[in-house]
Amino acid sequence: MRIGLYPGTFDPVTHGHGDIIRRACALVDRLVIGVAINRDKGPLFSLDERVEMLKDYTEGFSADTGCEIVVHPFENLLIQCARDVNASLIIRGLRAVADFEYEYQMVGMNRALDNNIETVFLMADARHQAIASKLVKEIARLDGEISKFVSPAVEERLLAKFGR
Repeated sequence: MRIGLYPGTFDPVTHGHGDIIRRACALVDRLVIGVAINRDKGPLFSLDERVEMLKDYTEGFSADTGCEIVVHPFENLLIQCARDVNASLIIRGLRAVADFEYEYQMVGMNRALDNNIETVFLMADARHQAIASKLVKEIARLDGEISKFVSPAVEERLLAKFGR
């Protein structure tokens, strides 16, 4: 069984994440979506909320893709999480060239820590390249329209966070 790990904070999950998840499913039999705790980023949503949103968002993906999807919170090193879930692939989404520099460094460090775990980059679909969770939160905070970036359930949660 080929297992992939798609890590992120998913604060909140967007259609851009969903695009990468669906496409990653073509590469693996089981996709573990690693929800990073990462207290340094100060997420808007709690870990439990982010896990729940991802489970809701990906409901039905397994039936559509034939890939088992597991949502797994983690707080340790990414490479250790990959080992913990028996992943042979780490899947990362790229939106723009700016993402590549950071990701390039991460691949080098991860390869130094465990040369047996490969990293695969998937470019976001052109429709989703501008979507970033940080920007979606800012648009929602300023009462902008976010329905084209997130699911209705995520939109509802975001609006509730900002008192609407």
